Amino acid sequence: MKKVTKAVIPAAGLGTRVLPATKAMPKGMLPLVDKPAIQYLVEEAVRSGITDILIILGRNQSIIEDHFDRSPELEEKLAKPGKEKMLEECLGIANMANILFVRQKETLGLGHAVNTAKAFTGDDPFVVIYGDDVIWGENPVCAQLIRAYEEFGRPAAGVSAVPWEDVSRYCSLKTTPLHDNYFFVDDMIEKPKKGQEFSNYSILGRVLLTPEIYEILAHTKPGAGGEIQLTDAMAEYARTRGGMTAVEFTGKHYDMGNKLKVVEAQVELALQHPEIGEEFRAYLKEFCKTL
Repeated sequence: MKKVTKAVIPAAGLGTRVLPATKAMPKGMLPLVDKPAIQYLVEEAVRSGITDILIILGRNQSIIEDHFDRSPELEEKLAKPGKEKMLEECLGIANMANILFVRQKETLGLGHAVNTAKAFTGDDPFVVIYGDDVIWGENPVCAQLIRAYEEFGRPAAGVSAVPWEDVSRYCSLKTTPLHDNYFFVDDMIEKPKKGQEFSNYSILGRVLLTPEIYEILAHTKPGAGGEIQLTDAMAEYARTRGGMTAVEFTGKHYDMGNKLKVVEAQVELALQHPEIGEEFRAYLKEFCKTL
C-alpha cells in the first residue's frame, strides 16, 4: 500500500454565496482572524503528513499563489531586530509544503476540478480537501482518513450526521457500521430529493481517493446542478469496486460559503487564538451585557 503524501484542494469556485466579499477576492482568502481560510486547509494537510499539495484555481485568483510564495520586499522589511517572529511566520507559509497550482479553465463541478489533478496524483492515493470547508480540531481530518485507508485499504470519506432537513443540500450515504466511528459505504447520492435519502450521514469536505476514480470521472455525466459531481463518481466506485469507508470525523466544521458560518469561525477561532483569545473573550462578555 502506497503512503498518502498528496493532497488536492479545489478552490476555483466563484464564492457567490458570500458576495460582495468575494467580488474581487477569492473565497479562500477570506480572513479567519489572522490567516486566510485556505491556509487552514494547507496546514491541516501538512499536519497529516502530506508533503505535496495541488491547489486548483480559477481566473483572477493569483492572490492565492502570491500568499504561498516568497515575498522578498516584505521579508527585507521584517529582517530587522524585533520582527523575527513575523519573518519566521512569513517564511513558514512559503515553506510548509511543495505547493503547486493549476487553473480550472471552466468551473464545471467538483468532479471536473479533481480530474484536472490526474497528472499531479498519478498512480498514488490522494486526499481531496474541499475549498469551502475549514475543519478545526486537534486531530486533523486528513489524518483520520489516512488511518482508515491504511486499515481497510479502501477510499475513505469524512462524514458527519446532518439534520434531516439539510441532507438535500449535501449528499446521503448508504452506511453499515464497522467499528467505532467507521462505516462501510456501498452507495451514495448527491443532493437527494425527499425520499431518496439513504441516511443523514453526509460528506463534509474531505475524501481520500485512489487513482481508479479517474477512470470513472472520464465517463461521469453532469448531475445535480448541471455539474460533474465527484459524489456521482464515488457512488459508482462504491457500488462496483468494493465500497468505501466513511469516517465520522472529529473536529468543528465551518462552511466558508455560508455567511453565518464564516462569522462563527471568526468568533470561535478568535477565542482560541493564543495572542488575542483572552482579550476577545473579555470583550464578548462586556458586549453581551449591552444586548
